[in-house]
Amino acid sequence: MANPPTVAETSEPERGSRRKSDVRQEQLTEIACRLFAKYGFEGTSLRDIAEEAQITKAALYYHFPNKEALYERIVLESMQALVDSVRSAMAQARSPLERIRLFMQASADRLDQYRDSWIAGSNAFWSGSENSPRAGAVNLRDEYEHLLRDAIAEAVKAGEVRPVDQAMAGRMLLSMLNHISRWHSVNGRLTTREVIDQYLDMAFNGLRTTR
Repeated sequence: MANPPTVAETSEPERGSRRKSDVRQEQLTEIACRLFAKYGFEGTSLRDIAEEAQITKAALYYHFPNKEALYERIVLESMQALVDSVRSAMAQARSPLERIRLFMQASADRLDQYRDSWIAGSNAFWSGSENSPRAGAVNLRDEYEHLLRDAIAEAVKAGEVRPVDQAMAGRMLLSMLNHISRWHSVNGRLTTREVIDQYLDMAFNGLRTTR
């Protein structure tokens, strides 16, 4: 009588199948992210994604039940990665004002490296569609914005920044980031980091000359 298969023998094919499924899902999210960034949530269909991936629509349903689930995964993963990278960068700061600069620079670097996911995630908040999975990422968005507002509050308390409306100051700085992808060219004269550094110098020092 043949010996029964061991746990390793039975689990290895399952692990291999899961690994293949994970890789395929990553490929699909990359394709979907690019299309969402280019055409928006409403302008992208599951058929568009399936055709780009050279699979059937039924095969796409095996990995994602609908377009909303696919978009939500892209937005949530993008927002979580942004929060993690910004928090890690800010931990290196030696002063509250430097925390603000590192927040902005880390965000700019993220935009440079993952422009499609940045735009797709940004569109989730700009879109007025009820189908957009905006609500699922609101907590992460709020966490991200509070990192900046807390740094501004600390800079005010430390006397590095004059007393300002912290929410308004945060919106001003975030607007610098949010609009870069609308006009900046990856092949342009300045990198995203260089654009942000110039913006920050203007924000911190003003535009008027010192008399």
